[in-house]
Amino acid sequence: MASQTQGIQQLLAAEKRAAEKINEARKRKLQRMKQAKQEAQAEVEKYRQQREQEFKSFEQQYLGTKEDIEAKIRKDTEDQISAMKQSVSANKQQVIVRLLQLVCDIKPELHHNLILQKKLHGEFTN
Repeated sequence: MASQTQGIQQLLAAEKRAAEKINEARKRKLQRMKQAKQEAQAEVEKYRQQREQEFKSFEQQYLGTKEDIEAKIRKDTEDQISAMKQSVSANKQQVIVRLLQLVCDIKPELHHNLILQKKLHGEFTN
């Protein structure tokens, strides 16, 4: 019986050591997976920064810097405002004259709906 108990104890100890080795292997595997994930993220970030830099140099080469774009937009806006001011100054007098004509030269006449209504009822003679 003692040898059986001793054999069982040895089996239990061996099983315990095996479980510990399995747990250690799992921990090492998990650690390697975390390390691989960190390395992959670092590589992805490095690639992203490289592509971002390439894009910025491409953008600067073909579109110019933000200051260049802002200056161009500002100049275009100023040109448009200047053209509008010239148009206003050129047509100002004509517009004033036309507005005064429309306001002052009133020709009283019946509304065309009233004329149609009177024609239908025979009250209007032309």
